[in-house]
Amino acid sequence: MSIINQRLQAIDALRGLVILIMMVDHVRETFYLHHQVPDPMLISETDKGLFLSRTLAHLCAPVFILLTGLSAYLYQTKNNIVKTREFLLKRGFFLIFLELIVINFAWTGTFPPNVIYLQVIWAIGLSMLALAVLVGLPKRVLWWISLLIIFGHNLLDQVTFSNMPIFNHLWHILHARGWIEFDGFIRFRTSYPVLPWIGVITLGYCIGTTIFNRSIDTGQRNRILLNFGLGSIGLFLALRWINIYGDQPWSAMSTFSETAMSFINLTKYPPSLLFILWNVGIGLVLLVWLEKITNKHWIKPLIIFGSVPMFFYIIHLYVLKVLYLIAIKVFGKNHGEYFGVDHVATLWLIAITVSILLYPLVLKFSEFKHRNKHIAWLKYF
Repeated sequence: MSIINQRLQAIDALRGLVILIMMVDHVRETFYLHHQVPDPMLISETDKGLFLSRTLAHLCAPVFILLTGLSAYLYQTKNNIVKTREFLLKRGFFLIFLELIVINFAWTGTFPPNVIYLQVIWAIGLSMLALAVLVGLPKRVLWWISLLIIFGHNLLDQVTFSNMPIFNHLWHILHARGWIEFDGFIRFRTSYPVLPWIGVITLGYCIGTTIFNRSIDTGQRNRILLNFGLGSIGLFLALRWINIYGDQPWSAMSTFSETAMSFINLTKYPPSLLFILWNVGIGLVLLVWLEKITNKHWIKPLIIFGSVPMFFYIIHLYVLKVLYLIAIKVFGKNHGEYFGVDHVATLWLIAITVSILLYPLVLKFSEFKHRNKHIAWLKYF
């Protein structure tokens, strides 16, 4: 296997890993709504299994958006800045369309919708549009923009434009999770405020420009990535221990396990500085590990899932929706207004089962995509 193929397969494997973890969280959002969790979670009211499952899922969005930025740079190495910008713009608008029409319907099951949830695909799409504007800037400037956003956006947490509707709507899109309403006709929920994610996608691009080039060999690149990842985790631990800035404070609780839960109980909407440091650090360490073992047979399914992430994302949402409707038809609403399962372990069982059943379809689509690289729209899946 060539060094380039090994590198790309490690990226796909990491995408595949996080998208399968994401499946567990989406099963939770489907069959465990009677135990909804706030952001950040309430330690005293959250089952440990649920807390750990939700915390593990925090890895997904940061890693996916970081890899999107890195992949944009790798695309640029085969093309040029103009074509890269064009690709980012087309892909960004396409993802926004998918979020508004295809993905929102998978969650709500209503058309025309009266509520549209602007979630992770929307955030990736807007982040790609922002990156399209930024890619022509000098590398040093891009680094400063990325780090300024990631480290500084929490200073904006108390900023509000509640008395200025137009600016308030823009602020909900950029930084403050909230509702955007248009005369009672339709409502938008900005679940993923996009400003911090622009910092993350730019960080991924900057990492690409710095160490994913031919002047740095695999061993050196992996050492840099590992040091970067461990440094990010170490900085998280230091800032979290100080407990002054970067997220809501943690506190000593009645048991060690609850104190540990409080320590890693981080804010995702929007992602705090500490949320980004922790999860990006883990993601980079995983990328190094996966690149070293891409020749292992058991890695292949991760590579396959990660090679067609958008296809799997859309398919699994509709499968979960159909399964939920079948469960309602057969068992009724056993938890108030919802049907739900009773144990977190059942969520994992459902996620694993659905992933296994979908694998042959995902494999077929992946093979079709790689046989037909001349078909432009397949790049988007």
